[in-house]
Amino acid sequence: MRKRTAPRVHPAWGMLALVLLGLLAAQGTRIAFGAFVPAWRGELHADLGTISLISLVSYLVYGFTQPLVGQLAGRFGPRTVLSGGVFLAGAGLLLSSAASSVPGLLGLYGILATLGFSAASGVTAGLVVRHWFTERRGLAFGLVESGFGAGQFVFTPLSLFLIEAYGWRTTLVVEGVLLVAVVGPLVALLLRSAPGNGGPGPYGGPDPADSAETAPGKTGVRVREVLASPLMWGLLAPFFVCGVTTTGLMDTHLVSLAHDHGASTALTSTAVGLLAAANIAGTVLSGPLSDRYSCARILALLYGTRALVLILLALAPYGVWLVVLSVAFGLVDFATVAPTHLIATRHFPVGSLGLIFGLLSMAHQVGSSLGSYSPASCTT
Repeated sequence: MRKRTAPRVHPAWGMLALVLLGLLAAQGTRIAFGAFVPAWRGELHADLGTISLISLVSYLVYGFTQPLVGQLAGRFGPRTVLSGGVFLAGAGLLLSSAASSVPGLLGLYGILATLGFSAASGVTAGLVVRHWFTERRGLAFGLVESGFGAGQFVFTPLSLFLIEAYGWRTTLVVEGVLLVAVVGPLVALLLRSAPGNGGPGPYGGPDPADSAETAPGKTGVRVREVLASPLMWGLLAPFFVCGVTTTGLMDTHLVSLAHDHGASTALTSTAVGLLAAANIAGTVLSGPLSDRYSCARILALLYGTRALVLILLALAPYGVWLVVLSVAFGLVDFATVAPTHLIATRHFPVGSLGLIFGLLSMAHQVGSSLGSYSPASCTT
């Protein structure tokens, strides 16, 4: 009888690829929000502050549902929550294409589609990484987070092109169909939340920290217990600032501000595309660096560099500087997630990680909501 041989490529990498696909599509369409703002302002006869209310509501809905998403993923499995989120986000985009007013967009995009985006997020993806990887976990977290940058790289320039060529309604239909008919079914059919008992275990072997009490599906950790940890607050506060500066300021307003300062669509698309490409590079690089070096020092370097770039972007004239500083910002943008999540996995039990990832994401999204709306309050 022929002895069964182990697969040359560990199935953990296939699971990681499926998670990346889900994040790229769902979060890519979410991050492309800024591409729709000029078209919505024109057709719906609304100022930037009014349109930004949609962004504000979306970030708040996304953020405050993240702890619940983490707990649901811990109980029912990341596959169920992630695939369901992709389907719901796609349905929300399809319905949003028929909206004829700002309140309609707020309900269909800001709430319905956002509930899907929240489920198909880094919280559920992070749990897949935790269950499937024991070694090279930092690299896996970095690759997962690169799905956000890859989605931005693909969907923001694509949305800008489709909106200019066919209009924003057709663009939402195309993206909604992609989520509902292609990405959602693939994730639902092929993704496995965690290694099964009969097949290959996690990449790198079993994690000594795992036990029967902390296996996937076991929950019961209370929010009060997690928030009693000073380390948790040391992770939450920087992630809040991260949300203000990244998806809040840059992703929501960069396109509109560039247009308002006379930058062409081609230049803006180039800047956004290069920002996303740099985002992918910085995020992927931060993973293995976090495996090897101090995550706390890496985070200090990333946040310090980001602050400097934002100051320069505020002072520099738009033009070639827009491209240069967009690239610089991209390198330190989502790169903060891998070291943050790796610190959490090293210091908290696996049974609490769904809740912890959710709380971290909530802090990020609350910051994003403030960053997305603050400039709008004084801009028309």
